[in-house]
Amino acid sequence: MSIIIAFLILGIVIIVHELGHFVAAKLNGIMVEEFSVGMGPRIISTQRGETLYSLRVVPFGGSCMMKGEDEDDTAEGSFNSKSVWRRIAVIAAGPLFNFILAFFGALVIISIVGYDPPRILQVKEDSAAWEAGLREGDILTEFDGHTIDFGRDMSLYEQLYGLDGDVITLSFLRDGQEHTISYQPDVEHRYLLGISYYQTEEQAEVTVSSGGAAEQAGLVSGDIIIGMGNTDIASGMELAEYFSEYSLTGESVTVRYLHDGLEYETELTPQETDVVQTGFVYNLYREKTDPVGVLKYSALEVRYWISATLQSLRMLVMGQLGLDVLSGPVGVVQVIGETYEETRDEGPLMTWLTMLNLTILLTANLGVMNLLPLPALDGGRLVFLLIEAVRGKPVNREAEAMVHFAGILLLFGLMIFVTIQDVTHLF
Repeated sequence: MSIIIAFLILGIVIIVHELGHFVAAKLNGIMVEEFSVGMGPRIISTQRGETLYSLRVVPFGGSCMMKGEDEDDTAEGSFNSKSVWRRIAVIAAGPLFNFILAFFGALVIISIVGYDPPRILQVKEDSAAWEAGLREGDILTEFDGHTIDFGRDMSLYEQLYGLDGDVITLSFLRDGQEHTISYQPDVEHRYLLGISYYQTEEQAEVTVSSGGAAEQAGLVSGDIIIGMGNTDIASGMELAEYFSEYSLTGESVTVRYLHDGLEYETELTPQETDVVQTGFVYNLYREKTDPVGVLKYSALEVRYWISATLQSLRMLVMGQLGLDVLSGPVGVVQVIGETYEETRDEGPLMTWLTMLNLTILLTANLGVMNLLPLPALDGGRLVFLLIEAVRGKPVNREAEAMVHFAGILLLFGLMIFVTIQDVTHLF
């Protein structure tokens, strides 16, 4: 069942993307010769008017083949017979439809369970944040130049960039008035295992820090801690209570954990680390909002996923993230399947809301990736069209086709690489 759901989610995301091109092409009088879902040989096809609708054997990818799209064809109804701005609209419509799908998915989720306001839940007295004037109930709006709309925005910042002890500048709302403060955070010397988790009644699922003791011992993000030393751990709260009662030192500790449903045991030696203390705790729980808030935060939800994708890409290009974080269709199917299995016990509503949240993530990600200015992607095609708009005449069609063909070869090479990597992670 989980595999079927994974294929269904990927299929919806891809169909919506290609549907964007299809609708825009039809609206602009461009003949669509074939609209297909999947790649490889056709399984089923049917002709409706001028368009052949096809389902292909490989359930990833898809295409909206427009007349004369990659040719120097200006005959009536061809892609290149239309003005450059109409062609730009057709190419941009695919990613745009992905963002629209993300918006409507967010509408459903936020209507049912709400959003996570970045409210300050606690400020440690006598901390630098307290002395600077931050108080419980304040609503974060900006942290070190990064916009904060959700509690997750703050969490994402910490995961991607960490805290280095430099001066913190943040803005917050109090009684409708915005305030900005700056302070030098406190730094503690502590022994850490290189894991983070949510202090909830749910299982203690961990995020593993790069280079930490947990990663060196073989743990990966998504593993679940079920025991520390001789103590059984059933939730994130119990794991927090354990660390509160038993302070870590330089001595190794026995950790039991679940990985892909199987139990493992290992010895972790805590690493001495300087821990930057912001001095405050912020909210990560969702709460409902009014209809206007649903619309507002649904749009901001799309912004959140677009921002998360762009920030991750930036760190990948800068070498701050390794290629091992990349995942292809095999990895995506695995994640969807594992998430489905993990949420089944929480009831149908929570399961389907989680699947919908994954759909939002994937469709926003696909929209962003396709807008990258790389050959063969929509973004690459838009670059050539914008050059044409500036020059007043098109780039040589044959040269453009060669560039896109080279891009396709590179993309296939990357797909092979990430597929091998995904398959390796399965074992």
